[in-house]
Formats: sequence, structure tokens, C-alpha cells
Amino acid sequence: MSWVHPAWLARLGRLERPGRPGRLGGDAGAVLRLDPGCGLGAEAYTISRAGGVTTVVAADEAGLMYGSFHALRLGDGDLAAETHAPAKARRVVQHWDNVFVHPVMGQVERGYSGGSVFWEDGALTGNLDRVGDYARLLASTGINLVSVNNVNVHAGEARLLTERIGEVAVLAERFRPYHIRVLLSVSFASPMVLGGLDTADPGDKRVRAWWAAAARRVYARIPDFGGFVVKADSEGQPGPYAYGRTHADGANMLAAALAPFGGEVYWRAFVYNHRQDWRDRSTDRARAAYEHFAPLDGQFADNVVVQVKHGPIDFQVREPVSPVLLGMPATRLAVELQATQEYTGQQRHLCYLPPLWTSVLSTVADHVDAVVTVSNVGEDAYWTGHPLAQANLYAAGRLAWDPALDPGAVLDEWISLTFPEAARETLHALMDRSWCVYEQYTAPLGVGFMVHPGDHYGPDVDGYEYSRWGTYHFADRDGVGVDRTRATGTGFTGQYPAPWRDEYESLATCPDELLLFFHHVPYRHVLRSGLTVIQHIYDTHFAGAAAVTAMRRRWAELAPELVGAELHERVRERLAEQERSAVEWRDQINTYFLRKSGVPDAHGRRIF
Repeated sequence: MSWVHPAWLARLGRLERPGRPGRLGGDAGAVLRLDPGCGLGAEAYTISRAGGVTTVVAADEAGLMYGSFHALRLGDGDLAAETHAPAKARRVVQHWDNVFVHPVMGQVERGYSGGSVFWEDGALTGNLDRVGDYARLLASTGINLVSVNNVNVHAGEARLLTERIGEVAVLAERFRPYHIRVLLSVSFASPMVLGGLDTADPGDKRVRAWWAAAARRVYARIPDFGGFVVKADSEGQPGPYAYGRTHADGANMLAAALAPFGGEVYWRAFVYNHRQDWRDRSTDRARAAYEHFAPLDGQFADNVVVQVKHGPIDFQVREPVSPVLLGMPATRLAVELQATQEYTGQQRHLCYLPPLWTSVLSTVADHVDAVVTVSNVGEDAYWTGHPLAQANLYAAGRLAWDPALDPGAVLDEWISLTFPEAARETLHALMDRSWCVYEQYTAPLGVGFMVHPGDHYGPDVDGYEYSRWGTYHFADRDGVGVDRTRATGTGFTGQYPAPWRDEYESLATCPDELLLFFHHVPYRHVLRSGLTVIQHIYDTHFAGAAAVTAMRRRWAELAPELVGAELHERVRERLAEQERSAVEWRDQINTYFLRKSGVPDAHGRRIF
């Protein structure tokens, strides 16, 4: 993974400062010019190359660093001066790492790359050099904020805020040289769990004073601390609702404690009823975040960022954009993406996610202040379990810096930095359409889930259908899909502004790829392709499984010595499992819908 290896100043030669010329390293064909009067903003840089010498100019050292990493991405030849600046000042990676091994979720919740890079069975990792490598890795992509613990804050992890803040400070020291600030996930109930108070009510003066004192202690140890990440009133986590308060009340209390130090609160909007009655079709999990947060627009403090999952459900392979991201113009928002492949193959399947992310960012980039990505990194030798899943992490940073980047170009960039030229064509053949392929053999037309409950791996069509989690497909003998229209359904389409509210409302204009998210339709409903819904289900699942077989065969044709025998074997193993799983998905989905609908496959293929 060569894009993480070089230390930025040591690799890139000469550093010039106004009135104080100097040298770092040797003359490596690069000039780094720190010029506070150059007119560039924070983290921005100008880069050019002439006569084999690359010149980077910036007003601050962060800009020089990002320009240096850009220099490493350049090919041969001269380059006319270009200026680059981040589209978003807050580019965040968040970890769901537990300090103590959780009996169900393990060391890393929804982690598929081994243990935590930060924690090991209750203690701070002894491998701090790897943390430094990780800091350089993130910086090379453009990330400048990282949270170091799970948003589900358990009792042991809560103490990172108090008596174990020194361990967080040690991590912050490793990130600081790369201009990355540390965030900490905290429990809303900390004043009770840690402070011995009988309440966590944001209206209680004792509670506010406790948080203010806690913030002072944190900044005494970590002066550049970024702030808190909070999951409240969600999936059993404590929050302000217990005291008759709003999310704005809770977030603003923490914001007040952080404000004197420049810290921020990342308050997650993943709030819904997780004890739903499946028989009640008027209750719709998709509506929940908007109902909880949109009425509070304009009530959050300036240093609160409301963090919103990109879709209204939960990181599915296909969802519409969350209406919260389009419906709170007076509130600072962050869009939350997921690099860890909880619902997209868990790094056992190859699934290059940036085409999904850019479909979201193209709509919401102008509405958000921050881009947050849930990390896919662990202690695995390849960082991400599946070696090719590194591309998702790389692209997460690059798209946070510039959401307008083409995902195919970013993939090509990563390939150039990571593999020899002879592997490029094979990698594009495997990865370019891998998200679409995964969608083909899993849940169809935006309906989502159909995964095994709990671990979320592998097919189980009715696994969540009669559960309390609100993730239903409502398939019956006549049709499938969730009616979320204003006319006859849950009314979810009404949460969108124009033109989406009307586009999604009508069968005539709703995109086919989201049809079953918004509508319950007969199996013989005809899509724009000319296929019926049921035939589309059959065709895509056969095609998706066949595509994975082709991917496996294509990788087998690549000479192992081009990429290294161990990496080649790791990818081969993962593709073999993906092929097995894709066939299982194909057979379970097709069999379920054949038996449910009674409509045979038009091509007479084998369906059990």
C-alpha cells in the first residue's frame, strides 16, 4: 500500500520559509515553500512541476503536507500551477472500536479486519508505531479528524473521558504530526456513570458544571482535541428524552462545555423506534430521523454538527438520500458514510463503494459541513481484511476533500499508487462494477436488508421481516415493497423537498432502482427496462452470481508475482467465498420469490 509509506517531509526534500530558508532530507526534486502571505486558505496549496522539480506552496504546514502527498500521486511530465483546497474543512473517520472485547460485537463493532488499531483487550495498544503509520495513511487521503472509540459507549469505554484520558492523549500525539485531531465518543449518561450524579438532565446546573469540568480536563491533556461524538436515545443508548429534553438541548449542553476550547459536538441523527410492531404499517423507520430532528432546525449551537447517515435506513446497498440532509438548512450537518462493509459483504466480498457515495454526495455536498466515514481498518496485515477494500478507505478521504471527484479516477489513482501497471486492467475489471454486481445478487430494487439477523452476513429473506427493527419488505403472494407514498402509504415521500417528493411519489417517475423502497407493486409490474419486477429479480440474481464467477476467474489469471503471492492468495480466498455466497444469495432470493409469486422464470433456469 505504497500510498501510506512516505513520511511527508522526509521524502520531499527542501522546505523554504520566508526569511528562513532551510532543508529537510536531501534534494528529492521537490521544493516546499511555506508562505503565510501567499493568499491561500487553511490546508490549501499550489503545486507545479517544471524541469523535474515539483514545487508546493502553502500558507500553513497542513497545506504543505497535503501538497506533498499530491506530489507523490503525480505521474511524469511537467505540470502547470494548480491550486487545491478542501471542499470540506471537516473530513472525519470514525471508529467503532471497543476498549474491552464486547461479548457480542468483539473488539471492533461491525469490524472485519481483525482487532483494533488502538485498543487490545482493555488496554491501549502496545504498537504505537502502527498508529503512527495509520495517521500517515489517513493524512495521505485528506482526513483531518478521527474518533478512537465506539459510538456505543460501554461502561469501560466511558472512562476514556476521565481517568483514562491520558491514553487518548498518547494517541493524539501520534496523529498530531499529520494535522489530524482526535475525537472521543462519550456517553450522555457520563455524569451519572462517572460523576456519581443522580441525573444527566441537560437542564440541571450540576450536570452542566460536570461537563464543563470534564472538558477542561480533556483540553489540559489534549490542547488540539476535536470534540465529542454522541449517540443518544438510539438503540438503547441514554439521551435527553429521559428528561423531557430535545436533542438540541442535549447537544447544546455539550457544545457549551467545548466552546471555550474550539471543540465541536458530532451528534448522530440515527434515532428511531427499535421496538416496532411489524403489523403496524403506519410506523416507518425511514421517517424517524426527520421527525426527530427537522423540527429542531436552527436550534442547535454553532459548534454542533448533526451527523446523518446517508440513507434513511442503515447503510444499505441502495437507499435514497436521507431527507434530513436536505431539510435542515439552518443546522450544520455531516453526511455519514460506511467504509466497513456491514451490509455490503463485510470485506469478504469485493465491493468498491465510491460510486454509491458519489451518488449521495452529488446531491448533498452543498448541504453539509462535514463528511464522516466509518472506518474499515483493523490490525489485519492488509489493514482492511480484503486487500482491495483499501480502495474504499483511500477514496473516502479523497471524496471528503473533493466530493466532485470521479470514483473511477480515484480508483485508478489508488491502483497506480499500490500496484504495478501490469495489474491495472485486471483490477479495473474486478472493481469498477463491483458495487452494482453486489446489488445484483442481493436485495433487489432498493428494498434492502434480507440479511441474516445479528451478524448481517448472508441471505435470509424473512430474517428481519417479523422483527422489531422496522426493516421490512412486505412480500406477499401478490407483490413486494414498502408503500411510502403520501397517497396510500406512510407518507415518507412528503419529507423530501421538490422535486424528489413528487418524483418518488409517482410510479411513473420513481427510479426503478428505488422502486421497492417507495412502492408496493405487483410482481408483474413492468419496469422501464421492459422486464417485470419478478423477471428482473430472477435475471439480476443469475447475472450477479455469474459476474462474481467471472471476477474470480479473472483474478486467477493474474500472475501472483505481480502483486505478491500472499496478497494474491488472500484475494483469491475472498473471491472464492464471494462466489459461494453469491450463489447462495441467488438461490435463496430466486427460490423465495418463485414460491411466493408462483411466476416461473421466463428462461426456464433452475430455481429450487
